[in-house]
Amino acid sequence: MSTSETARYVRLRVDVVLEIDGPAELAEAAVGRIDADEFMPEEERVHARTAAREDSAEALAYLVEPFDLIRDVPGIEMVQASWSSEEVEYDPDALEWDLGEEDEEDGEDGAEEDDDARS
Repeated sequence: MSTSETARYVRLRVDVVLEIDGPAELAEAAVGRIDADEFMPEEERVHARTAAREDSAEALAYLVEPFDLIRDVPGIEMVQASWSSEEVEYDPDALEWDLGEEDEEDGEDGAEEDDDARS
């Protein structure tokens, strides 16, 4: 039996760097999402609003929904998801930001080839 016939679970890793050029708009969108969350307890909601207004990374974390990435992909069901957001120093010329570099180190040459094919 081949791997494709027996593999049932796949971990998809996505790394995105975003430039925040409208922190007030981002914060207000996050507060809107927080206010619309009918399942969030009021005490948590107060804390979440404050965090979203003070930290763009926190605001973004309230707006990102991993399920949206795979919502229309046939033949799959999300069983677990986690994500985080943090402010970082970004230098596009630094080697640490060369996303292809990580694939080579992990021995995931196939993933890199797929990235090249889509470019």
